[in-house]
Amino acid sequence: MNVVKAVETYVTKLVSEPSAIKVLLLDAQTTPVISLACTQSSLLSHQIYLTDRLDNKRRERMPHLKCICFLSPSAESLDALAEELRDPRYGEYYLYFSNVLTKTAIERLAEVDEYEVVREVQEYFADYCPILPSLYSLNYCPSSSLPLYGSTMNTWHPAALERSVQGLSAVLLSLKKKPLIRYEKMSSMAKKLASEIHHRIETEAALFDFRSSQVAPLLLILDRRNDPVTPLLSQWTYQAMVHELLEIQNGRVNLSMVPDIHPELKEVTLIPQSDSFFNDHHLSTFGELGTELKDYVQAYQSRSLSHQPSAINSIADMKRFVEEYPEVRKLGSNVSKHVALVGELSRLVARDDLLEVGECEQGLATASGADFKTVQALLNKNSVPAFNKLRLVILYALRYQKGSQSANIPILIKSLLDQGVAPEDARLVYVFLNMAGSEQRQDDLFSNESIFSIGRSALKGLKGVENVYTQHRPHLSDTMENLLKGRLKETSYPYLEETKPGPNSSLQRLQDVIIFMVGGTTYEEARIVSLLNQELSGPVNANSSLAGTGTRVLLGGTCIHNSSSFIKMFSSAAENFAQSIYSPPPEVSSNSPALNLQLGNLNVSLGGPAGTGIYRASGEGPSLQADGIRDGVRNLIGKVKLGGL
Repeated sequence: MNVVKAVETYVTKLVSEPSAIKVLLLDAQTTPVISLACTQSSLLSHQIYLTDRLDNKRRERMPHLKCICFLSPSAESLDALAEELRDPRYGEYYLYFSNVLTKTAIERLAEVDEYEVVREVQEYFADYCPILPSLYSLNYCPSSSLPLYGSTMNTWHPAALERSVQGLSAVLLSLKKKPLIRYEKMSSMAKKLASEIHHRIETEAALFDFRSSQVAPLLLILDRRNDPVTPLLSQWTYQAMVHELLEIQNGRVNLSMVPDIHPELKEVTLIPQSDSFFNDHHLSTFGELGTELKDYVQAYQSRSLSHQPSAINSIADMKRFVEEYPEVRKLGSNVSKHVALVGELSRLVARDDLLEVGECEQGLATASGADFKTVQALLNKNSVPAFNKLRLVILYALRYQKGSQSANIPILIKSLLDQGVAPEDARLVYVFLNMAGSEQRQDDLFSNESIFSIGRSALKGLKGVENVYTQHRPHLSDTMENLLKGRLKETSYPYLEETKPGPNSSLQRLQDVIIFMVGGTTYEEARIVSLLNQELSGPVNANSSLAGTGTRVLLGGTCIHNSSSFIKMFSSAAENFAQSIYSPPPEVSSNSPALNLQLGNLNVSLGGPAGTGIYRASGEGPSLQADGIRDGVRNLIGKVKLGGL
């Protein structure tokens, strides 16, 4: 179940024929797929003379060349292709689509092909981005222009649902899997997607007519809202850290903002398949990375010294130099890239006090704990960016939403406002509590429910911890452990009724598990899955009941989140919901002190006689009034909110 190999196989097939110099045309959806699945040199080896976008109107007319089109079957791409075929720029066209092409679409293409330039039409199901062998993404990062949620936080936006059905269907078809389906019971979006995937499988029965295996594969559909903590944390492994601090976009990293960066390094590629160092160390912690990079630099130095003029003393030395020089030059370029990346990561960690912030975050996310004073002290540090302060308060609110410490949440929000965080950002604390708080989550994320679960959480926090910055284990880790050991409760993770297996299915060990995370997954979860696959495929181990079982796990989601994209997803979604999304949940408001903050001529009220909201004020200059906990509780139980922005 290697998605990289699956997509590479499709790409190799579509660029191999015809055997002539040709042009490759892509669209917005297939461009990142190609960039992740193959290199420019591999395209050149298949006589791809030019790669361009179908929607580029400035393309030259080259009728002597043949054209390969790899496109998504979207309305926009079909319209652009129809326009292309009406006035063809190339001699022949070979059309490949990344998903199922409807009969209507085929008939339309036949009608517009007046010059009879189309030689072939095929479907290659590469409608997703293969990030790692065990990680895929639909590249659908939710925002205001690409909404995930409908009118409520429990409904799909139609376009997002259709994209998820198409992408997940393509994953199943490319891997030749017809799975049983389970989903998180509390997530109506997960259930809806499960039903739609099953309907697609039934509708396209001929495509899904694969040879049945002894143990049916399993598709497990999860909801990001059941674990809002993992995407909010600072990351401390190489790939995850680059994505968190610099952002990886379709295998590329923009370094143009790095001080004194070399022009050749302003944009670099970071794809494990084409970068041996990154492939070997993308899961390494930041502490390990320094030593590994030092060894890499020393290996390059020793090789480059052997190619110095003083080392060339014979014809044999000259021959060796000519043969090895391109490889050494490529190695030098790769060394420079990773030195620049790690150097910039180190600079950002120091500039933003990320070591101190990260330690506090890990405490909030695990049983080790982090107290109110620690969070407040970090909020008062000028070196900590406003965005990181917001993350800390959201994590604190998620952790201490229930109980006596929930009274500190409005105080921390007020501290955010004091530190210059915009009110429209500060109110996101309550958005997170309403969208992914304790009442919305299916499972006990912080192990707070009983003394026994607290004990388990403490033991889990100690087991296998490399350092203070890697204490946190994503909730997915527990879910997968329970699933593979046959302990994942059907009451919480039911089968879709139409795919429910027979009574003896629980006695069979799973072979293939495909996970899809509604709302996006993370590189931290991908690391957990990669390490789990290593354990499952390794030798039998007396210390692990899972070792050597041969089960294969594949993880994917609507996108790959960092903390910025995750907060942006919730922020843009809340804009379309009722204004109550910005109000604190009852368990918070019932314990909240009443606060009233005047900012210029605006009064931001969190309780007290003024009520809740933002009001015009006649006075000028900042002032703070504390009306007392009793009045705030009496007047605003269940309805305190931060503004009505």
